[in-house]
Amino acid sequence: MHSLLSEEKVFKDPIHNYVHVQDQAIWDLINTKEFQRLRRIRQLGTSYFTFHGAEHSRFSHSLGVYEITRRIVSQFERQNYEDWSKEERLVTLCAALLHDVGHGPFSHSIEEAFDVHHEDWTCRILLENTEVHQVLEQVEKGFSKRVASIICKTYPNPIVVDLVTGPLDADRMDYLLRDAYYTGVHYGTFDLDRILRVLRPYKGRVVVKESGMHAVEHYLMSRYQMYWQVYFHPVTRSSELMLRLIFQRATELYRSGYRFKYFLPPLNSLFEGTLNAQQYVQLDEAFVQTMFTQWMSEEDERLAELSQRFMERKLYKYVELDEMKESYKTLLREQWERVGLDPAYDLWFDYPTDMPYDVYRSGEVPSQQHILLLDRQYELVELSKRSDIVHSISGLRRGKAYIYYPVDKLMRVRDRLSEEARQLLRLDRHVK
Repeated sequence: MHSLLSEEKVFKDPIHNYVHVQDQAIWDLINTKEFQRLRRIRQLGTSYFTFHGAEHSRFSHSLGVYEITRRIVSQFERQNYEDWSKEERLVTLCAALLHDVGHGPFSHSIEEAFDVHHEDWTCRILLENTEVHQVLEQVEKGFSKRVASIICKTYPNPIVVDLVTGPLDADRMDYLLRDAYYTGVHYGTFDLDRILRVLRPYKGRVVVKESGMHAVEHYLMSRYQMYWQVYFHPVTRSSELMLRLIFQRATELYRSGYRFKYFLPPLNSLFEGTLNAQQYVQLDEAFVQTMFTQWMSEEDERLAELSQRFMERKLYKYVELDEMKESYKTLLREQWERVGLDPAYDLWFDYPTDMPYDVYRSGEVPSQQHILLLDRQYELVELSKRSDIVHSISGLRRGKAYIYYPVDKLMRVRDRLSEEARQLLRLDRHVK
């Protein structure tokens, strides 16, 4: 049964000033062990290696997404929009709060290492025998399935889905502002209040009043800059590489029957791909870093070396290229093998444009990922048709290619590498 708290609860927040909680279900969800675990998951994964202030958690971000959604929904209700039903309020707020509850340690890095997706784990945590599931089912029977369907984008009302996982959703708006604040950059700032004022529910979509177009342009440019200046930062990518290589090596060792000096459950289930929701929520960054600290003493030299590199920030160096030719890859792999290095662990090619982040893209037919303007004649127009700024950045695949390598190892065998390989890697810059 849905009930309100006898007294409103508030969280002090550096981005939104205050986060307001009026619903008993929201308060109960915040106090579940699965949601509290998000305090131990960094919002930006390994970005703290690059931006030392980026220590903020998925917990604070999730509260921020909830607060933005609460403000939007409250505005819809004050304006009595025909396309919005007050019956959707609580399910929308719950989905906003819980949208990231399935994130694992270091966020996207562990997803790539084990080919898992946090949205899938979010839905499992909502639907399996967890405290979150119990709280949702206390609202009404089947309520957890309704909330999960928003995360999975199968909820029958697309307006609700737009609010939580759309092109101008509360998730993106919070993480841009929060990540900019904690990394100390200004690229992610935009006029949140203005954008919230011009949002409208209309014909099954959340649309933007045309007078708010410039505020949305600012938001999209901020998003574009944050991707290239923060999320794609090559040093962060190097730290993510270390993380993936550690998990890769540990998985190989486990499957070969190697006897670890230090090994705790549920790592066995993680490596076997048999984790359930109760085991999954035992994984947090404190757990993973404890494992890495112990693995620095493992007999397997590769695992010990990688763990030490990660824990002590001895990351791989990188060289940036305008394009990655196949001949470069072939050359370096051959050179690595000739001097006794392992291309599977000591060489990595990276293309940031292939990351799951994406800048706004234009298209002929407005899709769920297109932002729609509501003009004075109450016609819907896809944003890039009216905005020269958005049109100019739509569909761009800007980016560089990177080669990552352990410079300390390369310098020891530098004289045995071909001149072409040394020039490609610009090893001369490391000679003192």
